[in-house]
Amino acid sequence: MEESARKPLYANVTMAGFGGQGLMFIGKLLAYSAMKTGKYATWIPSYGPEMRGGTANCTVVISEEEIGSPVIGSPQALIIMNNPSLKTFEPCLQPNGYLFLNSSLITEQVTRNDIETMLIPATDIAIELGEKRTANMVMLGAYIAGTKTVSRESVLEGLAEFFGKKIKFLNVNTEAFEKGMRYSRDEK
Repeated sequence: MEESARKPLYANVTMAGFGGQGLMFIGKLLAYSAMKTGKYATWIPSYGPEMRGGTANCTVVISEEEIGSPVIGSPQALIIMNNPSLKTFEPCLQPNGYLFLNSSLITEQVTRNDIETMLIPATDIAIELGEKRTANMVMLGAYIAGTKTVSRESVLEGLAEFFGKKIKFLNVNTEAFEKGMRYSRDEK
C-alpha cells in the first residue's frame, strides 16, 4: 500500500480485550497525541459488567475535520488483546482494514482474508522488558508503525506528559512502544 494511503484524512480504531490490559490508556494516549498535532479526536470507552478481568473496549476517531459522530459500526483498524474480543470485533472490521492481534494470548484463528493481519507477541515482548503490563504499549507501537495515524513523536510527547516525573514508568512504556514499532516494521 502506498505511503499516502496510510495517512488518512479520517481514521478510526477499536481496541478490545480484558479490563486491566491498558486499552483505555492507549486509547486516551492516541486521541491526545492526535489533538496535540491539531487534529480532532474522540475517545469512547466501553466496559463490561466487571472492571478488571471483564471485557473492555474503546474507540478512537481521528480526523482533520470536525467529527460528526464518534460512534463507528465498522472500524478501519482493530487492536485485539484476547480471544473473546477477536470473535466479537473481527466481523465488524472494514474490508482492507488492519487487524493487530496480541499473538501471545490469542489462540483463535482469523477467519477473514480481506483484511491485513499483524500478529504481535505483545505480552511476550512486555515480559522480556520486565513489565508484563506494557503489552498495551507494544500494541500501540505496532499500530502506529503500521498505520501512521499519528507520529511517533506525538505519542512519545503525550506519554511523557501522562507519566510526568514517574521516570521508571515512562522509560519502560517508551521502550515497549518502540519495540512494538520495530516489530511491526520488521514483520512487513
